[in-house]
Amino acid sequence: MAVALILVLVAVGSVTFHLLSPWWWTPIASNWSYIDATITVTFWITGVVFVAVVLFMAYCVFRFRSRPGQRATYEPENKRLEIWLTVATALGVAAMLAPGLFVWHRFVTVPTDATDIEIVGQQWLWSYRLPGEDGKLGAVETRLISPENPLGLVPGDAAGRDDVIIQGDDLHLPIGRPVRVLLRSIDVLHDFYVPEFRAKMDMIPGAVTYFWFTPTRTGTFDVLCAELCGSGHAVMRSRVVVQSTEDYQAWLDGQRRFAQASR
Repeated sequence: MAVALILVLVAVGSVTFHLLSPWWWTPIASNWSYIDATITVTFWITGVVFVAVVLFMAYCVFRFRSRPGQRATYEPENKRLEIWLTVATALGVAAMLAPGLFVWHRFVTVPTDATDIEIVGQQWLWSYRLPGEDGKLGAVETRLISPENPLGLVPGDAAGRDDVIIQGDDLHLPIGRPVRVLLRSIDVLHDFYVPEFRAKMDMIPGAVTYFWFTPTRTGTFDVLCAELCGSGHAVMRSRVVVQSTEDYQAWLDGQRRFAQASR
């Protein structure tokens, strides 16, 4: 009886803790509320299964407890029960996977009006590249990376001469404008993560990964590295500053271009 009561208390306590818990999501600052909704669906499905399993264990402990004169029966299999468990498990897994697949499709389907920006990770620094007046990012070549050219831009590419390079400072973005984030690393695995944006992606050396989002409110948001990348991982921090269109343009006009920095 004591064990059965403890199991019931675990189930009830878990649900109560969730409902009364102050630890919940940070406010959303992008269009990716779909991700919160998907995680919530997954949480409730797994939560219902957890409570059902714990209560079933409590029932079994109480119902089939040891009593004088009662012997256990040997039942190696129950095909009917196995079928029901297989069907229920398959439905539960499908219910968790389906919303995620729809959200992932949205996550990697970039709007045609999105502006490309580039984020480069290295131990233990974030660098950013924004397009200039032509709205295009120039070509890059890993072999060209040097102290004078930290992101490896191709000097002869006219599209890159007006690119804005920000190293060790904040990334500024305009509110309400979709951006495609191109991600690359020049040393080890990193992961660009802004909790309020609900968007993150691994940065893989030798490859370019991407995602897109639309900032929906102004403010300053912390950038974290969500992939263990060495002894300085915890201090690999930066900030994204989301501004009105006018403030963003004023900031952008005051930044040096690649052609100016490479003289």
